[in-house]
Amino acid sequence: MPFINVKLAKGRTAEQKQQFTEAITKAAAQILNVKEEWVTVVFDEYERDNWASGGTLHSIKFEEGFGKMGAE
Repeated sequence: MPFINVKLAKGRTAEQKQQFTEAITKAAAQILNVKEEWVTVVFDEYERDNWASGGTLHSIKFEEGFGKMGAE
């Protein structure tokens, strides 16, 4: 039973997460040779002021919308 934990910055819509869940579930089921019902996907979402890299909080390092297509 695959358990997939996805960590990302907050800001994605429920529709985006649903589309991602469908895609990752199909891929995991096919590659791992399991039923789609057996695949579990969990999202851990973080505020940018609770996430840092290189010693700097992402809320300081990156402006609003960073990481979304067309925002870079």
